[in-house]
Amino acid sequence: MKYFSLFRLIPSKALFLLLACVSGGILLTSCQGDSANTDSQTNAGKGENGLKLGTLAPTTGDLSSIGQNWPAAVQLAVDTINGCGGVNEAQVSLTVEDSQTEPTAGAAAMTKLAEVDKVAGVVGAFASSVSGAAVDVAVRNKVMMVSPGSTSPVFTDRAQNDEFNGYWARTAPPDTYQSQALAALAQKKGFKNVSTVAINNDYGVGFEQQFVEAFKKTGGNIVGKPTRHDPKAATLDSEAKQAFGGKPDAVAAVLYAETGSVLLKSAFEQGLMDGVTVLLTDGVYSDDFVRQVGKTADGKSIIAGALGTVPGANGAALEEFTALWNDKVKKEMTAYVPHNWDAAVLMMLAAEASDANTGEGIKSKILEVANAPGREVTDACKAMELIRNGEDINFQGASGNVDIDENGDVVGSYDVWQVGEDGTLSVIDKVDPVSGN
Repeated sequence: MKYFSLFRLIPSKALFLLLACVSGGILLTSCQGDSANTDSQTNAGKGENGLKLGTLAPTTGDLSSIGQNWPAAVQLAVDTINGCGGVNEAQVSLTVEDSQTEPTAGAAAMTKLAEVDKVAGVVGAFASSVSGAAVDVAVRNKVMMVSPGSTSPVFTDRAQNDEFNGYWARTAPPDTYQSQALAALAQKKGFKNVSTVAINNDYGVGFEQQFVEAFKKTGGNIVGKPTRHDPKAATLDSEAKQAFGGKPDAVAAVLYAETGSVLLKSAFEQGLMDGVTVLLTDGVYSDDFVRQVGKTADGKSIIAGALGTVPGANGAALEEFTALWNDKVKKEMTAYVPHNWDAAVLMMLAAEASDANTGEGIKSKILEVANAPGREVTDACKAMELIRNGEDINFQGASGNVDIDENGDVVGSYDVWQVGEDGTLSVIDKVDPVSGN
């Protein structure tokens, strides 16, 4: 429980030293040193500067069409909590870094956040390859990392091998589930023969492998060998021909926007897309991607009719968060924006619950504030108030119930989206990765 009496805010040892110093009428250096040492948490500390958070989002690079709004979602969360008292009686600060959708750049940005900016927690990254490079820096520096969009199953495996020491979690479900959802969608649409093409990184390969396994379990047939393309390729003509040339009913394409648009445009220009439905995933869920692929001579989208899956947002807090977003940010709520909000709020609640503005503190309490038992609460400020009053909470997010397990994973629901002839995206259905409905 947090008390607002001045002396009750001070640990007993520190209070004793403070009274001893004050009674002597002087502020001794030794008193300063002992008082500082009562805070055993390193990193950001619980000093007057308050909790420090960072974001690591792809505002440039192959995933920038999706990542542009992510820092705004985290800033909104910080502003909201600061508006209702901050964390541990101080304001929260935020440092924004661009991952550039590149593992090397992402690791360098994480190093800056951890070692220069001294943040306690980071919301990010998106590309699983970037998170894979950045998380090692975070763990080494005892910085909590919560990804709102890295979905590779690799992180579950690494967590099970105790590689993260608890400093990793995500508010987006792993592709173990989304691949099953895409396979269920393919079965629901009656596709019997499907080929695959994937960007050759942790996200693409992991998703592709899980999809192939799930689709075969439904009785489906995989046409040819998996096609994988270089993430930095400038031309993808041969890869397009390999993926589309075997006359499949559909092509499951696990792509990023910039390079993925090159591949699909090439398939169209080679005349390989007639009668083939493209099955897409969250990595290209943006209007910018459809525009990059281009239009036919009669002005229709090249990939009109393409279907895709994306982790949906169906949390109990979604409606109130949407209203807040529309009021304060006034931008379209793009993919994973609710997941960013939830990641930031969870870290601030965990810091408050631990009474420490540190990565260690956040790590120690994040599962507790995200899961039962505890009072279910959707409002971030109400959740903070309950924690200050000593109550246990079970935060219900905008993206979902954010019940994070011991591997840092959540289970999500999936929206089915479709590309219209005019290039617009619309959510047309939902699919359950377990039941297939």
